[in-house]
Amino acid sequence: MFQSKLPVGLLPAAIALVLNLAFVPGAAAQEDPEAPAPEVALSPVPAGAPSVAGAASRADDDNFMLLREAARQSDDARTNAIASRLPVTNYLLASYVDYYRLKPRLREAIQDEVLQVLRRHEGTAVAEQLRAEWLMELGKRREWNTFEREAGALAQSGSLPIRCYALLSKAERGERVADEARVLLKTPAGYGDACGALIAQLVANGQFTEADLLTQLRLAGLDNASGPARRAAVLLGLSETRATQAVDLPAVAMARGIGNSRAERELYLVAVGRMARTTLRLAVAGLEKNSAQLTGEERAIGWANVALAASIVLAPEAHEYWERAKGAPLSDFQMQWKTRMALRRGDWKTVRTTIETMPPALRADSTWVYWLGRAHQGEGRPAEARAQWQSIAGQTTFYTQLAQEELGNQVVAPPPIAPITAAELAQATANQSLQRAIKFYDLRLRAEGNREWSWGLRNLSERQLLAAAELARRNDLLDRMVETSLRTRTEFSYDQRFPAPHLDVLRPTAQGLSLDKAWVYGLIRQESRFIRDARSGVGASGLMQVMPATGKWVAAKIGLNNFVTSMLNDLHVNITLGANYMTMVLNNFEGSQVLATAAYNAGPSRSRTWRSRLDAPMEGAIFVETIPFTETRGYVRNVMANATNYASIFEGKPQSLKARLGTITPRPSTSVLD
Repeated sequence: MFQSKLPVGLLPAAIALVLNLAFVPGAAAQEDPEAPAPEVALSPVPAGAPSVAGAASRADDDNFMLLREAARQSDDARTNAIASRLPVTNYLLASYVDYYRLKPRLREAIQDEVLQVLRRHEGTAVAEQLRAEWLMELGKRREWNTFEREAGALAQSGSLPIRCYALLSKAERGERVADEARVLLKTPAGYGDACGALIAQLVANGQFTEADLLTQLRLAGLDNASGPARRAAVLLGLSETRATQAVDLPAVAMARGIGNSRAERELYLVAVGRMARTTLRLAVAGLEKNSAQLTGEERAIGWANVALAASIVLAPEAHEYWERAKGAPLSDFQMQWKTRMALRRGDWKTVRTTIETMPPALRADSTWVYWLGRAHQGEGRPAEARAQWQSIAGQTTFYTQLAQEELGNQVVAPPPIAPITAAELAQATANQSLQRAIKFYDLRLRAEGNREWSWGLRNLSERQLLAAAELARRNDLLDRMVETSLRTRTEFSYDQRFPAPHLDVLRPTAQGLSLDKAWVYGLIRQESRFIRDARSGVGASGLMQVMPATGKWVAAKIGLNNFVTSMLNDLHVNITLGANYMTMVLNNFEGSQVLATAAYNAGPSRSRTWRSRLDAPMEGAIFVETIPFTETRGYVRNVMANATNYASIFEGKPQSLKARLGTITPRPSTSVLD
């Protein structure tokens, strides 16, 4: 069993210290891949079509918005005062009045009060939201009896901190949960206090070994998470300062030297990995200099850290570093990048062996199912290859489309579904969660609306999902229509999944620029999901998410005089500027939609940089899979799959995603776009 390097009398103090260290909040994982669309715009809403316009007065809605803001500011007195002005029986969002009244004092609320609200609104989205927030408070207070009684499915499907508290509740009473924890604890940047407390408890009761803590320290370094690194370091008997330096100031940490203990050497390897992200040459020099002081496994871990950094910048030396890293325990992230670099070399044996060592959940992702099939094919096992592709074919995403093509089937738009009946639409309209969602959208509270909408789709049949999507269409919620229709698995409505609104504006614009309108719609679907007033966190606006600086630049190029940023919210202007910019980047990359799509998302200079790493022509699918930015990689996949599906509808004939991806050549390209 692992013995902490701290003296026995100091171990409880170290664990207590760990529980008080601040954590870095995690970044949300992003993105869903899907794609196509119809030749005609959406049919007009029939007169008298069901809709869910709220019946509340404007005053009630105004008060509700004030209530929400008071609750967000934890102003208990003001919250109660405003809540008293809202109706409690005939207001569509009455359940949220209860929630907001309680929210500012949830930490101090007595159990019966919380339970009363939960029971009153049991089975609703707001009750589940309240339950999740209350579980966090119960976990902080270690009120495990109530936590376990109320957690229900959230113990397995809730946020990472809630799942950590669920395991902590068991660990504190001596249950063996280490194996579950090892599966769960892979993303330190999202741990929060709950997961930190779980790790400390598992160390305290002997369930986590030194190897587990070293793994956590390693993952924290890969995740650039100094808080979790400090916690792991303290439990290993190291200083917080040195852990922080290893992650945030790797040059300082490397200058300190390699140290004597296993934990100190691991901290040095963390610093090597962090240094490699900024200065690969110095990281390699430091690792080689101290190689003799490391064990074989430690050297392999160091080279795996360096190899990952080299892979992310598509450095040609990455292959050599992965060879030196043989035998190192790899994180999921490292496994995926090792596979990507093997793809770039056409090394099908390494592609296959690395995918086969991935954890089951990762290996089951359509990305790696497809490439495992390609590896089998490359190694002369066609039957095994077909089995892999057949397991994912039949959907409309990037890799399922490629799998279909490997099986000899191109992308074909399915026949229209049977029309949604009045009875089916009436049932969707009566769904209280969908009603509340539409009310939230009317109030421009999209996050709350999305939560309610998703809640309302639980346990629906395929026809019910299609009816809900139609309800979204009739309320001009095209993003919800698309997302809802994407949930079906046997009955596909391409009219819902791939709408083509504003065709009267977009078609002449695309024709005038000789631009493929399927590609334009594929990009719009990914950029904004057809939300006309969409606005990103960095200021991109409208259907085509045009950045203000880009809009100004393009406007000057095409002679659009008197342009001001607010014009980006005008449908015609947004499409005009976005389509012209697409044409410019497409021409700049010799007609490659892959490179132009990457440039639209990440900027032309980055797209050119990634292209410049090529020393020979590369299959488009491999180029896309090895785009270094996770967001851009997913973005390009989605846009290209979308465009292929749209083309199948617009042209009425089978389409090839492989042909659309083409081959990416290493020819350097000068640019006028930067």
